[in-house]
Amino acid sequence: MTMTDPLSDMLTRIRNGQRTNKNAVTSPASKLRMNVLDVLKREGYIRGYIIDDTERKFSEIRIELKYYEGEPVIREMHRVSRPGRRVYSKIRDLQRVYNGLGISILSTPRGVLSDGEARAQNVGGEILCTVF
Repeated sequence: MTMTDPLSDMLTRIRNGQRTNKNAVTSPASKLRMNVLDVLKREGYIRGYIIDDTERKFSEIRIELKYYEGEPVIREMHRVSRPGRRVYSKIRDLQRVYNGLGISILSTPRGVLSDGEARAQNVGGEILCTVF
């Protein structure tokens, strides 16, 4: 079965894994997913991820979730730009998530960046998701 929105699938797996207090979840691997996970790791929302390509036809990503005092670090995660409705923003029009406490993840011409990194480089793009 084909998947129409692989990024939403990964975000849902992370949300469901944190609701059940799992240490790690797996997801099929892709470059976009790994770039988004790099941003989440740089910003401190996950511990890390490992690419597992043994014994399988397709490689998978094992995402290590992060908790603080028993509570998940990620409280909310929403997909903004979807396959049916793409959302683009100039950097000066990009709104802050929870008054700067959360982040937006953008796909820019310079790669997948958090909103803080995009502001520093003065580049806008497609808003993939928001994390708080």
